[in-house]
Amino acid sequence: MNLSAEDSLRLNVLVSNAEAVRIDENTMAVYGLQAGRELKVQLNPTCNGDKYLGYVRELLSGAVLDSPGGYPVFLRRWTRMGQIDHDQLDRLLRLGEPEAVMAVVCSPSLTDDLARRAWWAAPSAEHARRMLEHPRVAQGVMGPVLAEYLIEYLPFETEHRDMLESVRLVLQPGLITPERRQRLWDAGRNKTTYRVGFLRAVPDDLPEPVPARRDVADHAAALAAVDGPAAGLLHKLLDGVGQTFLEVAADALRRPADQDVVVALLDALGGYFRALRCEGERLRSIQAMEQRAAARLADPGDVAKPLLAAVPALRAEVEAMLFLAEVGESAVTDIFARSDAVGSVMRTRIEPVVKAIQARIAVLCGAS
Repeated sequence: MNLSAEDSLRLNVLVSNAEAVRIDENTMAVYGLQAGRELKVQLNPTCNGDKYLGYVRELLSGAVLDSPGGYPVFLRRWTRMGQIDHDQLDRLLRLGEPEAVMAVVCSPSLTDDLARRAWWAAPSAEHARRMLEHPRVAQGVMGPVLAEYLIEYLPFETEHRDMLESVRLVLQPGLITPERRQRLWDAGRNKTTYRVGFLRAVPDDLPEPVPARRDVADHAAALAAVDGPAAGLLHKLLDGVGQTFLEVAADALRRPADQDVVVALLDALGGYFRALRCEGERLRSIQAMEQRAAARLADPGDVAKPLLAAVPALRAEVEAMLFLAEVGESAVTDIFARSDAVGSVMRTRIEPVVKAIQARIAVLCGAS
């Protein structure tokens, strides 16, 4: 190893005392985190900078994992699969390797304290999203810190998939203030993707609620007398909570930005009706969904039958519910398999699917 004697000594001291290590390739410095303060080793290269940094990583790997050849190949393969032993997580953060940090971030054994160290080592939007997937982190000290970062970074996101995931994750309870939440909702007027994030995260607690259907009181008693989740779902759909969800979903369907947003939106919509969903393979065409809904209406053993008997005037609404229960990614799988279009071209191609869904939403919103 061709490290200078001074660097070798100082790095060994740093890695033996640090909770986490970070390498700054631009300034040729190695930082360590110890009890909330930073330690620093300014490197003095004896050869080409990249080659010298390789020697630094070999020293760190040898000291931490007894693997002087560098970051182990098997760890690189497992990084994003969460297959890292819990006992190794603490050591991985002292390697100064971005992939090692990702291994910690993706681990199912991630704790709030490990998240704090990983965030110091490599703060990024992807890491923040990965860590907020862990309930222990989202409910810990780091939860609001990561959520704040994601909100600040949202205007700079370029991938709509990342936008809606960020919005979905920061809407977990206790992470952001009501004022922040409202501003995020307001921003969704120009960014439909944000609204899809709301639909996925808080479908029954959306801002700016709309009124219930005028006839909700007419059917409330009859629906309350029917056992099972179907009656409760129909009552919710007639009430303000469901009407708000349907209105926001219908609006989002008008101008989804790309295929990821469409899939997330359809999954959120179908998930709202999952109490009525049939088991088995998902249907891939509107015609098949319509046929299944009609067959279920005629089936005396279906969960929809008691509902129809209790509120025969809402037959169209029950049919709409059965149809929307089948909605999901499968509805556009065949379309997206043949095209990677986005924007207006994509919206033209999925128009038959969108129109069929919006027609059922209109029924549930009281359209004649």
